[in-house]
Amino acid sequence: MKFLTTGLLAGALSLSALAASAQDHVTLQLKWVTQAQFAGYYVALENGFYADENLDVEIKSGGPDVAPTQVIAGGGADVVIDWMPSALSAREKGLMLVNIAQPFAESGMMLTCRRDAGIETTDDFAGKTLGVWFYGNEFPFLSWMAHLGLSTDGGEDGVTVLKQGFNVDPILQGQAACVSTMTYNEYWQIIDAGLTAEELVVFKYQDQGVATLEDGLYVLEENLEDPEFSDRMVRFVRASMRGWKWAEENPDAAADIVLEYDEIGAQTEEHQRRMMREIAKLTAGSNGTLDPADYERTVQSLLAGGDDPVITMEPTGAWTHAITDLALN
Repeated sequence: MKFLTTGLLAGALSLSALAASAQDHVTLQLKWVTQAQFAGYYVALENGFYADENLDVEIKSGGPDVAPTQVIAGGGADVVIDWMPSALSAREKGLMLVNIAQPFAESGMMLTCRRDAGIETTDDFAGKTLGVWFYGNEFPFLSWMAHLGLSTDGGEDGVTVLKQGFNVDPILQGQAACVSTMTYNEYWQIIDAGLTAEELVVFKYQDQGVATLEDGLYVLEENLEDPEFSDRMVRFVRASMRGWKWAEENPDAAADIVLEYDEIGAQTEEHQRRMMREIAKLTAGSNGTLDPADYERTVQSLLAGGDDPVITMEPTGAWTHAITDLALN
């Protein structure tokens, strides 16, 4: 269900655009720390794409103690990057988030397992310990286990859930048969630690038919009622997608830009460049417009959560094409 019609928004935005003078400020909250996962935004900032749209964009890095939903609820950001399961869960609880753009066309989430732990297929999960990220990242996993008919309370007929930190230590130290990984990050940490691809079995959520949308752009529904705010989002999305396409075409240069903004300096050039090449596979083919079929697949996956589904009813008004229609056409 669309929140605003494009025609009505276009008329309002044309008036507010005429009134724009000084650069308009936009605060973006990332879902995680500064890395190539967010390269499109740093490219747009560094290459002046935001400035071309008369925008002054502040990019706020995230981390293990930063929840984008809490940041935007507290007024700390105009727009946040989040995974749709987290956003829809928050919306059902009263935080009225709306997806205004979806730069990531595919999911990068995987469960990576050791063959020597007896894992070859999903039938081998029962009785095993699986590492799972929380803080909103657990929702896709819980839906997948419900889809497989596996309890997450342990036992021979279920799986034991290990609350995984944002590292891969459990699989390296034998604490878990499988751990949560992303195609562009943690999987390669396992490889770099000494395990080979032949010693691992990976289960991509995308291939399992339970992939949920990741790294979408979300704003508060009430803010979209303000023509000036919506105009800023149109320009922000247009510049951001310009940044993403540039990053896809220039992955190494995009990774180098990210490194310039990494104040912690924890990432190496090799890791960031490899990450960017993997990220480009997930954004390829996307112009930022949310695919309703992908949205519906995400919703149905989240509803199919057994006794404890991620969401309990079909969302309404959780996404709009109004911003991308104006930004990209």
